[in-house]
Amino acid sequence: MNTNEDDRSFQRWLKKAARITGLGLSTEERQRNLEEQKHARCEQWKAELLSYSPKVVFMLKHLRLSGCAVPPSNVICAPCDLTRSGGFHPAGAIVLCQGHFGSKKHMEDTLIHELVHMYDHCKFNVDWQNLRHHACSEIRANSLSGDCRYMREVGRGYVSFSKQHQACVRRRAILSVRANPACPDAASAERAVNEVWESCFSDTRPFDEIY
Repeated sequence: MNTNEDDRSFQRWLKKAARITGLGLSTEERQRNLEEQKHARCEQWKAELLSYSPKVVFMLKHLRLSGCAVPPSNVICAPCDLTRSGGFHPAGAIVLCQGHFGSKKHMEDTLIHELVHMYDHCKFNVDWQNLRHHACSEIRANSLSGDCRYMREVGRGYVSFSKQHQACVRRRAILSVRANPACPDAASAERAVNEVWESCFSDTRPFDEIY
C-alpha cells in the first residue's frame, strides 16, 4: 500500500468536499468559493444560451447582419452590485451579473435585453446622453426581452389584469433613464419616455412581434 499517495488522495478529497460544503473554510475562502461557483454556472448558462436559445441566436444573427457581430468573449460573466442583473457597453461588450439569476430563463431575458441595446446602438447610432434616445432603447429592450412577462411582474409584487405589459415597460424604462447621469430628475425621465412611447413601443425590430 502506498500510504503517501493515499494521504494525498484523501487530502484532495477533503479539499473538494470543503469547496462543496463550505465546511472547514475561512469566511474569505467561502466567499471566494461561492463566487467561483457563481461564475462557473454563469459561464455554463451563457454558453448554452449563445448556442441553443432561439431568441438569443436570432439576435446574434441580426447583429452580425448589421455589421456588429458579438463573439462569446464579448459577453462577460462578472460580479456586480445588487442594483442590476446585466449591462451593455457601447464599445460592444455585455456584462452578465453572475449570481443574480434565479434561473437560466432569467439570464436569457437579461441577455436579450442587453442585445436589444446593442442592436439599437449598432443600427440606429444611439446617443446614450440623449434622454429620448435612451428612453426609446429602454422601452424596446424591456418590451422585447421578456422582462415584463406576467409571472416576472408577479414575482416583483406587481399584479394587474389590464395593460400589465405596457405598465411594466413604462415603469422600468423610466427607472433606467432616471439612472442616466445626464438625467437631471425623475420628471425629465418620465417626460422622455412619454415623448417617444408610441413610436418606440410599436417598433419590434428585429422581431416581427412581441413574444
